[in-house]
Amino acid sequence: MVITIPGYNSSAFAAALLRFPATHRRISTRFMSKTLYSTTCKTAGEAAPATAEVNTPVKKPKPWLIVGLGNPGKKYNGTRHNIGFEMVDAIAESEGISMSAVSFKALYGKGLIGNVPVMLAKPQTFMNVSGESVGAIVSYYKIPAQQVLVIYDDLDLPFAKLRLLPKGGHGGHNGMKSIMSHLKGTRDFPRLRIGIGRPPGKMDPANFVLRPFTKKECEELEFTFQTGIEAMRILLLEGFNKSATFVNSPKTLEHLG
Repeated sequence: MVITIPGYNSSAFAAALLRFPATHRRISTRFMSKTLYSTTCKTAGEAAPATAEVNTPVKKPKPWLIVGLGNPGKKYNGTRHNIGFEMVDAIAESEGISMSAVSFKALYGKGLIGNVPVMLAKPQTFMNVSGESVGAIVSYYKIPAQQVLVIYDDLDLPFAKLRLLPKGGHGGHNGMKSIMSHLKGTRDFPRLRIGIGRPPGKMDPANFVLRPFTKKECEELEFTFQTGIEAMRILLLEGFNKSATFVNSPKTLEHLG
């Protein structure tokens, strides 16, 4: 789902980002009219500070698996239940990662975010058995559960709101239930929940999650995707606590609301 809003004003989002290191303010021009960035330069003849050689082994960052949940097939494109797919697509586009490989019952791509190796994946098994794909990837690459970020829709969060948690239960979400089952029952992996709101009236939630977003809702989700991308970068490069502070802070949620 590609969402474009002519004249989109990103000043509130930019203000929120200024609280974080400049190295983590890289946002795709797909989402913002102006890319936030910092430059470092030296004037001609300026000498670099002397540094002593230290033979300290460089510690390689651990690889991450970032999974977006959804249902495969055109009929499900743009539906509420597929917002995990949409967020992973947004991350892939922002970071220049091609999602063209197929294996482990998933569509996936590999790349670097900063200096961190990542694998982005969209299970093609249908939502309720997502764990078949995720479990196979984790097992093959021996990825610790703490390095697996799962992104999915949440009926209990207000629409377009985000919540980053270090662990937890499945909350009735069948995709998460399947993943926990295939990760030997562990709940100890981070997850980014995206609010899709509650069904109107007496509508069956099972039908509601398969409904497409309205045009107005798509506009609201623009900022949600921006925030989710930045939260993911901070998580990988600075750690969970800083990312959670960013995405869960009242100021960020205020702008989302």
